[in-house]
Parts: sequence; C-alpha cells; structure tokens
Amino acid sequence: MTLSSLVVLPVAIPLVAAGLALALARRPRLQRIVTVVALSAVLAVAVVLMVATDRTGLLVAHVGGWAAPIGIALVVDRLSALMLLVSSVVILCVLLYSLAQGVADGDEGAPLAIYHPTYLVLAAGVANAFLSGDLFNIYVGFEMLLAASFVLLTLGGTGERIRAGTIYVVVSLLSSVLFLVAIALVYAATGTVNLAHLAQRLPEIDPGMRLTLQGMLLIAFLIKAAVFPLSAWLPDSYPTAPAPVTAVFAGLLTKVGVYAMIRTQTLLFPDGRLDDLLMVAALATMLVGILGAVAQSDIKRLLSFTLVSHIGFMVFGLALSSRAGLSAAIFYVAHHITVQTSLFLVAGLIERRGGSTSLDRLGSLAKFAPFLAVLFFVPAVNLAGIPPLSGFLGKVGLIQAGVAAGTPMAYALVAGGLITSLLTLYAIVKAWNKAFWQEAPAPLPRVRMPRGMLASASALVAVGVTITIVAGPLYRYTGSAADLLRAREPYIVAVLGEPQDQLTFPSAAGVPGDGTGRGDETAALEPDEAHGTGSEG
Repeated sequence: MTLSSLVVLPVAIPLVAAGLALALARRPRLQRIVTVVALSAVLAVAVVLMVATDRTGLLVAHVGGWAAPIGIALVVDRLSALMLLVSSVVILCVLLYSLAQGVADGDEGAPLAIYHPTYLVLAAGVANAFLSGDLFNIYVGFEMLLAASFVLLTLGGTGERIRAGTIYVVVSLLSSVLFLVAIALVYAATGTVNLAHLAQRLPEIDPGMRLTLQGMLLIAFLIKAAVFPLSAWLPDSYPTAPAPVTAVFAGLLTKVGVYAMIRTQTLLFPDGRLDDLLMVAALATMLVGILGAVAQSDIKRLLSFTLVSHIGFMVFGLALSSRAGLSAAIFYVAHHITVQTSLFLVAGLIERRGGSTSLDRLGSLAKFAPFLAVLFFVPAVNLAGIPPLSGFLGKVGLIQAGVAAGTPMAYALVAGGLITSLLTLYAIVKAWNKAFWQEAPAPLPRVRMPRGMLASASALVAVGVTITIVAGPLYRYTGSAADLLRAREPYIVAVLGEPQDQLTFPSAAGVPGDGTGRGDETAALEPDEAHGTGSEG
C-alpha cells in the first residue's frame, strides 16, 4: 500500500464502520467496539499522513482511478494533515467520554443504535471536508456533517433540543443553498469545480464575476464558521445538546468553515480583494462575541459566546494574508479545537457534579471536587491567553503579524484582540469564582464522577498542554504550511499530475532542498515574506 492510498482511509473507515454499526443495532457492546476501533484507526492514519506530508509536502489520491480534474481528488498537505490529526484526537476523546457517560447512566434515553452510526458519519464528513480537492466534494462533506449533526443535536427528543436543532438546521440549509448556488456559478464560469483547476482558470474570467463568486463562497463559509453578524444561531443551538455532542460541535464544526475559508482564499482568491471586509468581520466577531460571554450566567452559554469570539482571531490571521498571519491562524485553530472541546467536556462534568451549569446555582466545587476544578482551570486560562500556554503563544503570533502589517485596520485588530483577551479572562474568572470558589446557595447533590468521563476529559486537557510544550516545532510546521498555501503552484501541480521532479517543498524542519522532496520552496517567495519573523513563536 502506497502512502497516497492512505489518503482515502480517514473517510472510508468511518463510513464502512457506520454501516457495520448500524447492522449491529441490537448488539450495543459490539457497536462500541466497532466505533472505538474505527476511530482509533483513523487517528493512526492521521499520524502517518502528518509525518508523510512533513517529508513530502503533498499526497494526492484520485478516487476510482479517475485523474483530476474529471475525477474526485483527495489531497493532504500540511494544513489538512494537521486539521485531520487534531480532529481525530478530539473525536476519539469525545467518543470515549460519551461511552463512559452512557455506562454511568445505564444508557437510559441514549438511542445507541442511532448514535454510533451517526457519530461515525460525522467523523467521515469532517475528514472529507478537510481532504477534498474539489468544491462539490467539500459541499458533500458539509452535508454529511449537517445530516449527522441534526440527529446528534436532537438526541432525546426534548422540546428544547428540537427547537434548537431546528434553528441550527435552517441556518445550515441556508448556507448550504448559498454554497451550492456558488458552486453552480463557479462551474458555469469556469467549467470545473476542481480546486487546482480553478486556481488556473479563475484568473481568466471577468474580475467582477470572480469577486461575486468569492463573495458567495465566503458568505456560505462565514455562516458555517459563525462569524458575526452570521453567528446568532450558535449560542442558542449548542448548549441544549448532550455534553459530548456540544463538545464535538464546538470544537470541530465551526473550524471546518474556517478551514474552507483558508483553503479557498489562499488557493482560489490570492489577490486579497475582500481582506478588508474580513478584517472588519474579525474585529466585530471578537468584540461582540466576548461581550455576549461576559453577560452570561450559564457556563455552556458563556463558552458558546467565547467560541464565537475566538473565531475572530482565526479570521484575523487569514485576513492579513501574510505568511506570519496564516501561520499563527493555523496554530490558533489547532489550539482552539482542543481547548474549546475540553472546556465543554468539563462543563458536562460540572453539570453532573453540581446538578446545573447555571452559575447562580453552583458553588463550592473547588472544595468538593478539587480535581474537577483543575480540569476547568487549565483550559480556561489557556483560552484566556495566560502565558506561557498555547493560547498566549497563538495570540502573540497574531499580534506580531498584525503589527508587521502596519495598516490602521491591522492595528485596530491588534487592539481588539487585546481587549477580547482581557474580557475573556474576566468572563472565565467570573465563572470560576461563582462555580468553584463561592459558597453554594444549596447543598450539592452527592454524585459520583465516572472515571471514564474524568479520564477522557483529562486526556484532552493534556493534549492542550502538549500543544504548549511542542509550540516551537508546531509553529515551524504551521509556518511551512503557510508557505505551501501561499506558493499555490505545488498544490496545483500535484493534483493535476504534472511532473513533480521539478518541485521542492518547504520542510517544517527548515531543511534546504536536497532533491528528496524535503526542500524549502520559500526561495520562490519574496525574501521578506519567506523569512517573516512574526510566526516563528
């Protein structure tokens, strides 16, 4: 089996396992085994793909043997490999958490015959969106996510969950319709939906039409990423779902939208004509989101608003269109996926131990559940950007990139980022004080914390800390990923099948080109862009 043949496995394994899990609907124990094994295999493949792309730059699989641009291409570069690895870790940890919760609850009210196949389809949709080399297949990935997430969001069938799920589906369908119309217009204008082929053909069409296509794609992705003013649906949709579902939604679904923006803006529309609009949206998202978080008295809603707010940091890095900005944005996406997911898992533990997530009903948790207090504190201060944690390092990278840009709007974003970080710290301290430090208004229920849930949440918190420990190598990796995104030509050549012996790829280790594929393509970039200092961490 070649390395390129591994590219299809993150999509194929969960889909095959979903069918098998559905066939085992009356064998819940076997369902669990199938799901855990499948997602563990996807994680192993993701590790191999990340190591391989670090050495070779790009891996391409042509599904069914049909070459691009006619066939479907699945492409792994450094960006998609990192996103696939982080998402695989998160999906597996959340699954283990949900299994432990099901065991603790006796699986009451949890339709396992539906849950496991649906969860596997969700995992396949995430992988498909990250790996797809054409616009329509990205749309298919989004629709897989939509179908699976609606089922997961409404598990239990309560009126509140149905209402929240309906809002989520209506908004998601709206963005999907916009995306599909944009794809149709793209095909009408260029005759292709393959990303590499589009990168060649879009510069040849009318600039006004190109701007229209860019705007339509961007609006669809902004809705999915919950960027202001298209983010009002998120705080009402996520908190009502079960803790594991909320956690995986918060960690991954919005980041798929962010990934789609990074991919299309850098590959298809590198001229940056809408960067100023993105900067305004990033600033508004940061400030409006965090002001909403400060006003909340429920932990889940508070975290939902911080989720919206910190999407603004990622859009900030993308809008700068610099090597430093892209590198910091990619780093921040990886950091935020793990931290935000772990916080929602811990919120589920808080609800279990304290009987509620309302800050007005909680208290004394630091006294009665000190380990839970630590589990909340570590990712919370990481989210706020307290040094030397990864949240601080990611924000420093973005601030450096903004200062290097030197434009008035970039300075405004730097100021907005600093204000958002301070207000995030305020919101987190308020939640900590009310839930863990002050006296509880009523005696807390005597509830035993399931070890499996604690272990899964602890593992994900540890992953967030590990990102801090490996921040230096990870920043070098994201810098090389940014170089590859900005160069564009290696992606185009690899997908369309032109001779690759003329290519060299940037290495995260910074090794000059030596004819082995571990070269540094930054020679093709301008010197100040190739060796920008803002993203080295």
